[in-house]
Amino acid sequence: MEADGEAEARLLLQEARESIEAARSYRRELEQRLRGLHQARKQIRESATLTRDVLEQHFNDLKGTLKKLLDERLMSLLQEVDAIEQDSVKPLDECQKLIEHGVSTADDLLREGESAVHGDVGQQNEKLCSFTKKALHIQLDSLPEVPSLVDVPCLSAQLDDCLLTILKNQIFRHGTVASRPPVQLEEFVEKPGGILVRWCKVDDDFIPQDYRLQYRKSTASHFEDVYVGSETEFIVLHIDPNIDYQFRVCARGDGRQEWSPWSVPQIGRTTLVPHEWTAGLEGYSLSSRRNIALRNDSQSCGVLYSKAPTYFCGQTLTFRIETVGQPDRRDSLGVCVEQQNGYDSLQRDKAVCISTNGAVFVNGKEMTNQLPAVTSGSTVTFDMEVVQLGPSSNEGGNFKLRVTISSNNREVVFDWVLDQCCVSLYFGCSFSYPGWKVLVF
Repeated sequence: MEADGEAEARLLLQEARESIEAARSYRRELEQRLRGLHQARKQIRESATLTRDVLEQHFNDLKGTLKKLLDERLMSLLQEVDAIEQDSVKPLDECQKLIEHGVSTADDLLREGESAVHGDVGQQNEKLCSFTKKALHIQLDSLPEVPSLVDVPCLSAQLDDCLLTILKNQIFRHGTVASRPPVQLEEFVEKPGGILVRWCKVDDDFIPQDYRLQYRKSTASHFEDVYVGSETEFIVLHIDPNIDYQFRVCARGDGRQEWSPWSVPQIGRTTLVPHEWTAGLEGYSLSSRRNIALRNDSQSCGVLYSKAPTYFCGQTLTFRIETVGQPDRRDSLGVCVEQQNGYDSLQRDKAVCISTNGAVFVNGKEMTNQLPAVTSGSTVTFDMEVVQLGPSSNEGGNFKLRVTISSNNREVVFDWVLDQCCVSLYFGCSFSYPGWKVLVF
């Protein structure tokens, strides 16, 4: 009975411990959900505050611009009124001067006439004769013409009230408030020295024409454009490993000029070091990041290898041809187990490659299947997965890699058998003639 009691006690204790652990796990899950709610509430409030600020700034700018335009139009119309007034009054001023001169002359003549009529009798005849001659010379029957009121301007302002109606209708339709952007970021895939960013449409009624992807380091203050186009994914290169980057995407509707609201910014990073070519080979010039190699005019010929075996099985290795030169059947793009100097091509043992004419070589032997010839803008990808043969492949037995080489929407798949375990590989290229430029990522 005592043993049964102890067993029951142990069972109860075990159940209690399990219940305590379940309660802790439950509490952790609830706390995580509380943090999620806090982030959601924070996003709503911060985006609402930002939206208010944007709306107020935009409409204040509009009011300022409209006032400036109205003031400029008013000034233009007032200047037009001034010009018409001045041009119309000028002939009237000239006519007035002529009439006033005539009035002055008539006043002088009247005074002289009255003096002659009512003057001294002895001098009256002489004065009357002089007055009569002067009156005949002045031509008292000649009067200047004064324009009638219908012949002179009568200014008025013609103002169309429909402008207010048009403005009212446009203003009431101007601007919208969206609770959710029509596109959102969907996935980040690590690449060596880069991140594959995918996004998707979340508004069924929205018909996108173009997408716009921006990014920035989390410590930077401004986003910068990295892609504009119709695709829903893009590989962002020149990414420093183990550094957080923020991404956001927006879209432009079919037939529209303006961009949609931005998606919720998300953090992406890569832990994979970027692929680099080996510096110092005489026949090739490298970019500052050493991910672009240009076959220069040097007569030196050989294989340009990667700096280290940075290609791992399970990843996708991509070569993008930026410019082309004269092709040669010994040209090669591919991967190899180890660097071997003294060769002018990867068409050798322990290497798989594609030539610029599309021929595929495995351990130096040309395959029957062939890919299209490489051209400017072509992308050649290598994908490999491990297929082990034998019970002890890690100790030197047969080792097989399933290889897929793709180019220009075609691919070849084959098994590459090696005599040793090899999950990381070098990559390389060789070109006989100058002008070839290749980017690796």
